Amino acid sequence: MSHNWNEVREQVTRYFQDLIRINTTNPPGNETQAAEYLAGVFQREGIEPTILESAPGRGNVIARLKGDGRAAPLLLMVHLDVVPVEPDKWTHPPFDGKIVDGYVWGRGALDTKGLAAMELMAMLLLKREGKALARDIIFMGNADEEAGGRLGAGWIVQHHPELIRAEYAINEGGGFGIEFLGKKFFTCQTGEKGTARFAMRTRGRPGHASQPHSDNAVLKLADAIQKIGAAREAFPLHVTPTVRVFFEGIAAKLGQPYASQLPALLDPKQYDAVMKRLPIDESMRSMIYAMLHNTVTPTMLNAGTKINVIPSVAEAKCDARLLPGFSSDDLLRELRPIIGNSVEIEFQDNTPGRESEHQTPLFETIARVMARHAPNAPVLPYLVVGATDARHVTKLGTRVYGFCPMLAPMEELDTVHGHNERISIDNLLFGTRVLYDVVSEFCATS
Repeated sequence: MSHNWNEVREQVTRYFQDLIRINTTNPPGNETQAAEYLAGVFQREGIEPTILESAPGRGNVIARLKGDGRAAPLLLMVHLDVVPVEPDKWTHPPFDGKIVDGYVWGRGALDTKGLAAMELMAMLLLKREGKALARDIIFMGNADEEAGGRLGAGWIVQHHPELIRAEYAINEGGGFGIEFLGKKFFTCQTGEKGTARFAMRTRGRPGHASQPHSDNAVLKLADAIQKIGAAREAFPLHVTPTVRVFFEGIAAKLGQPYASQLPALLDPKQYDAVMKRLPIDESMRSMIYAMLHNTVTPTMLNAGTKINVIPSVAEAKCDARLLPGFSSDDLLRELRPIIGNSVEIEFQDNTPGRESEHQTPLFETIARVMARHAPNAPVLPYLVVGATDARHVTKLGTRVYGFCPMLAPMEELDTVHGHNERISIDNLLFGTRVLYDVVSEFCATS
């Protein structure tokens, strides 16, 4: 069945604007409002939805398009909450969903209400055409991802796994195009780093601030923080299977001289020299570093109760991201030689990273569809250096791929969690068409 894509463009844009206008800033979340909106759309189209609240106002919505059961379900997952904003720093109000110069502006445009609109529209198109499906297609819109997913995907996995159990899932975290040394590539997230957040404390002798001394907890903490900031080269390099295939794919496309230089990035002895030679910007350098190292970033500081009192304890909260296969104990072994043994470390959560095999029918379908929509830009497996709700869903044995198809340049994607987050309507339609093709072909009976 052929679709009128101009009409689809208008519909998906309207759904997307409506979602932007529902303020689901987390905290407090209020995702039930967005869940109810999506449930209403599904219901009008003949797809019966279910709304489940993990706590008052923290709603999750699930809807299923039935197949004939010859193959296991495909899950389309997305989160409905968004991070806080500083409205006065935005060019256009963050919850107006305003269209300016072909872009829809708003918090959550890229993370991830744009994907919610794309997945919603793909399901509606399949429902309208009455396509015969071998797999059930499940839509899951979750609360709380931006705070770890405990009240969203984590809660669904724990309390209602039967509603979302699937062989594969499509999630956020990939699908965007990157340009590397003049060549275009698309990513499909097959892995992501884990988290190991911790408190770092130092202790010293309290006293009157008019009589400074060296046994000052604040000075000790500052020294530890400075050592972490200066120690990028001290953290060892590690190569995961996803990252190896990613760089091998880029090298194969680029040809010489980079075909021989890029694999050297994966060699700890050659990494620094190769990075200095590569003509890439700082954003790309940071991404490559994070894909190959466990990282620690101090983010919050706390010390003292009065300006004229030297405190006895100073504390920093640190956000550590771990490569798949590494634990907080592994990180501690890498961190101690940098900060020493006198600094206290108290881990507050530890979520392992994960990787999914990329040589699968779903990945092949994604690559085949993208070859039609964006020729000469191969799809590569990709390790996301942050974390997503995949950390919960993979506990059910689901292979989760991050794939939100985007033609947006990297500088546009940099607005995620920043000011002036937006997505072009052209990108919204592109993602909808690609996702529709992927889901339709992967779930079809023949």
